[in-house]
Amino acid sequence: MKKNTISYLLILIGGAVAIYANAEEQQNTLILVLGILVLMFGIYRLSSTITSKSEKEDTTTYIEEE
Repeated sequence: MKKNTISYLLILIGGAVAIYANAEEQQNTLILVLGILVLMFGIYRLSSTITSKSEKEDTTTYIEEE
């Protein structure tokens, strides 16, 4: 739970920094890149906690109509 919260915060902070750096007339490329890196790191951390689908066979039985 705590790991997901940190990941969400990283995504929000990274997105806000990237938007802020892109909104100025004189775009600061370094801040924009750092914001995108923090955003992507947060997304990576969040996606690493998601489990993939189980490859077990479907155990439900279907009734065949005659």
